[in-house]
Order: sequence, then structure tokens, then C-alpha cells
Amino acid sequence: MSRDAAARVRHTDATSTTLATPEEIVRLGCEVIQTEAAALAGLAAQLDGAFVDAVRILCDLRGDLIVTGMGKAGHIGAKLAATFASVGTRAHFLHPAEAFHGDLGRVQAGDAVLVLSQSGETSEVLQLLAPLRLTGVTIIALTAHHGSTLGRAADLVLPLGKLEEACSLGLAPSTSTAVMLALGDALALTVSRLRGFRAEDFARYHPGGALGLKLSAVDDHMRTLDECRVSQDWLTIREVVVGCTRPGRRSGAIMLVDSQGRLSGLFTDSDLARLIERRNDATLDAPIRDVMVHAPTTVTSGQRMSVALEVLSTRKFSELPVVDRQGRPVGMIDVTDVVGMLPEQKTSNSDHHFPDDEPPIVRLYPEVLEFDFQWGEELPETD
Repeated sequence: MSRDAAARVRHTDATSTTLATPEEIVRLGCEVIQTEAAALAGLAAQLDGAFVDAVRILCDLRGDLIVTGMGKAGHIGAKLAATFASVGTRAHFLHPAEAFHGDLGRVQAGDAVLVLSQSGETSEVLQLLAPLRLTGVTIIALTAHHGSTLGRAADLVLPLGKLEEACSLGLAPSTSTAVMLALGDALALTVSRLRGFRAEDFARYHPGGALGLKLSAVDDHMRTLDECRVSQDWLTIREVVVGCTRPGRRSGAIMLVDSQGRLSGLFTDSDLARLIERRNDATLDAPIRDVMVHAPTTVTSGQRMSVALEVLSTRKFSELPVVDRQGRPVGMIDVTDVVGMLPEQKTSNSDHHFPDDEPPIVRLYPEVLEFDFQWGEELPETD
């Protein structure tokens, strides 16, 4: 940036800010928010039978909901169309200008059209009314003027009420767009609730979002049983660890089952490392049930992922078994697979294995137990 340009920027900044104190700047911002908040309070107080009728129309809708508007109202309309679609109502945004160049083909008999216009006299919107009528749709208007051209042409009017724009000039759409957005959200979420839209439905429509991931089932994120290490709890430690040798990716825990196939315990590589550190080879030939973690914390197949994430985060577990309703293991959630979903990325190892002052997860190859291990030797590197 040149010196002259920098000077102009500094001059502009100075003239726009030094004339007002910090308190004055905050006051001006508060005035905008308070003006819009007052309008929203008035909107809530005036909801009446027209809102009820609109909700019933949308609940019974067999076609699609088309949302249209121009300018700032159009931007609000696009957001509302996205909201309706995300909570169970098929919805699309129709730009008034594009409508006259083929996009009217999106509108079919049996659809409903939600038209946004604060004045009710937006020319581009008014030009749409005749072709929409020919299509045989229900027109619902969101406008501040019931007697406007749009208001008179609509099948149903949802009045925005008497509005004062928060702009100091009273011109820039601000209060009106805030009210449009709130009224549209009220419609969308009321219809969604009455239709019985569930969290599981939300997750289906938001598979890539953080909210959708947390609402998805643990089964969608666990390592399936063929990727896990499972053994019997009556075997010795040596038999279990050597018998669970498997190539490729593996978790740091072995799930142990009783004679009925139900999960009875958990044994981790960290547990094994502690036994080796004690230099007591005889321990390796003891039943694993003597040293395993009994009745480990689990989640049930079909539970939401948010439940598993809460357990992993608050309990600082590294592995979380997934069981069926009979308590039989069906998979395991490994913290390394879901680290990006954890709040604040808490990835500490399981608190029912290592105290805080000991090392984190240890991955050991079972081949360590198949040769004469000399204390003081370095353990083989892990993957």
C-alpha cells in the first residue's frame, strides 16, 4: 500500500471513530439490537389464526414449498428454504429473475409458495403472481402491509407488523429482515415438531455436519468385530495376547467374553506393559480374568454417537466397547478414529488403566512374549 493510500485509510478511520467514544459506539450497537428485539417481541404477541392456518397448510402439503423474494428478503428466503429442507419439509428457493428464464418449471400444482416482501410492492415479485396462479399453487405472503398488491393477491397473509428499520436512516432492511427470518423459522420449526421430526431424521439430512455426526449411531463409527481383538476370559494372559495377533490396524484393547459370549472384561496393551515392567513372567501364565478390567464401560448398538463422545471425553477412555442388548460385543470405538469429534480434542488414555503420571497408550506386539525377553532390552517398535 502506498503512503498516500495508507494516509487516506488512517484519515478515514480517524474521522469515523474518534468522533465517538467507546461507550457511544456500544450504545449505537445496542440501539440496533433493542429495536430488532422489540419488533420480535411484537411479532410473538401478534401471532394468530393466520399463523395456525399457514402451519396446517404446510403440515398437509403434498407438494414442495417454494420460497421467493428479492434483494435482502431474497437472502432471507434462501435461508428459510434451507431451514425447511433440513427439518423435513421439501423446499426450494426460487429467484424471481431466474423464474422468468425457465426456473418456473420447478413449480408444480399442489406446491405452496412463500413470498417475502416487506412492502408487498416489489415489482419482480409481483410479476410472478400471475404465472404462479396459473400453476395452481397456494400463495402465502410474508409482508408488513396486508392491503398491498401482494397481500391482496395471496391466499394467506402472515403480517410482519408495523416495523421501524434499525438503520439510522430508516432505509436499510434490518428490522424487517430479522422479523422475516424469525417468522419463517417459527413456521419451519413448528411444522417440523408437529410432523414428529426426530433427531435421527436430522442426522440423516446432516451426515457431514458436526451435529449430524453426533446424532448418528455408534455403529456408524465403530470398528466392526472383524477389526477387533476378542478372546475368552478363562485363557491365560500369554494365550490371549499371542492368540490375538492380527495384521494391519488394531486397537489397543482386547475384549474378553465369558462362556455365554458376553463381554466380561477389557485388557489393553498398557495393562500388558505394566505386567512386563514388574518382571514377573509367571504372571503371564495366570488367567487373564485375574488382571483384566471387569465390567468395563460400554455403549449399546444403536445409541447416538453423542453418548459415546461424552464417555470418551469425560472418562478419558481410549477404547469404548459396543455391545448388543444381550451384552455381546459387536465392535469398538477407538479414540483415534473419532478424535476430531471430541470436544476440545480430549484424547487422553483410559482412566481405568493408567494413572495421570504414567505413559499414554502403549502398543505392544504379542511376539514379545514368544522369545526369551531380557529385562533392559528395548521393546520392538510399534506402528
